[in-house]
Amino acid sequence: MNKMGTVIGFTFRQKARTKSFIWTTIILALLLTIAMNIPFLISIFKGDEAGTTGGKQPVQVGLIANEYTTAAEELEQYSLTQSATPVQWTRYPGTNDHGLKTAIADEKVKGYVELVKPEGGGMFPLVRYTSVDDEPSQGVISLLQSGLQKAKAKAVAGDTLSPEQLAQITEPVAIDSREVSSAEAGGTDGAAAEADVGDINYAVIYVLMILFFTSAMMTGNMIAAEVTAEKSSRVMEILITSVAPLTQMFGKIIGIFFVGLLQIFVFGLVVAGNLMLPHNEAILGGFDMRLADLNFEMLIYGLIFYVLGYFLYGVLFAAVGSIVSRTEDLGQAVMPITMLSLVAFYIGIFNIGASDNMLVKVASYIPFTSPTVMLLRIGLDRAAAWEIWLSLVLLVVAILFFGWIAAKIYRTGVLMYGKRPTIKELRKAMKAYKI
Repeated sequence: MNKMGTVIGFTFRQKARTKSFIWTTIILALLLTIAMNIPFLISIFKGDEAGTTGGKQPVQVGLIANEYTTAAEELEQYSLTQSATPVQWTRYPGTNDHGLKTAIADEKVKGYVELVKPEGGGMFPLVRYTSVDDEPSQGVISLLQSGLQKAKAKAVAGDTLSPEQLAQITEPVAIDSREVSSAEAGGTDGAAAEADVGDINYAVIYVLMILFFTSAMMTGNMIAAEVTAEKSSRVMEILITSVAPLTQMFGKIIGIFFVGLLQIFVFGLVVAGNLMLPHNEAILGGFDMRLADLNFEMLIYGLIFYVLGYFLYGVLFAAVGSIVSRTEDLGQAVMPITMLSLVAFYIGIFNIGASDNMLVKVASYIPFTSPTVMLLRIGLDRAAAWEIWLSLVLLVVAILFFGWIAAKIYRTGVLMYGKRPTIKELRKAMKAYKI
């Protein structure tokens, strides 16, 4: 056990101190920071000071009411209650007003809205929105449509409706959106009603699947490269006399696992730090993501599937690295494992909106794809408890089986030099060793 700890500690210190690991972590952390602050950076380059106040600055728009003062007042009152597209209206008597022209020249207003009498006659004015320099804002257009709806209803109905009836007419229809599983639709016993998953769970699922794929690929290639480098430099001949091959293999896998955890911890601090910035709190608040909606069971199972999935891919990378004599041949050798991880990633990421199809259900029990696909089903409440545990049992069995095979390949391959051994040669050499 002391030798195992020595190998783990040596591998961790050696990989964590390399310039490639340090610079990769720094660059990815910087890219993550930039990506999370893109809305704030855009506002700075546009000259918008929304980021300094922690909220959205209202858009300054001119308003020419003409004789339609009631409609203009309704629009102004409605705008005060809106936070998605805050607009501050400034009244002007007409389009030729000197004050409006000066405000446009000084870029104090983004455009103006004019309520004009329609050519064919009518009780409600024609709304003419003129945007200066930029394309007409869809947010302002939506605000105009919603804000003038009540005024139009009042103009058409006159005094025949009470204020309460007008409010009910202009109030948008409430839609209760929910999802139903195929089992519930068919009336299958034990089917539970699907609750609203929440946007935050979709975001966390995306992050966890991307995290598993990138981490498994980076650390897996590190394991294979470490084994191949020691083998090609003939250091393995010295190590093999002092430490058992099995101890070496699992020591390297666990040591690099801690390196991956260190990198994930750094990225977690970067994400948490950026989320705490005032301008990001205001921006993310507009996405309607609430911590109360987060499926914490998904986080717990996600950690378990991440650890088990890492070790499954880790033993495969170690086995492949042991049969390659030159680092130049490593990329081609690990290609099949890379393709497996890509399949797992793509099945999960492209079926996030269709998590009940047969492909997802079958893939959630296959050990090579279950770390991402079963995580998807757990996050969207599509998996029963017995399905989750069955997937975990199959994953553990796969780790033991492939770990046993990888140990025999590793013990045989680390001392086989020259061309890459064939499957027949490996089988013959593996029979000489018993694990």
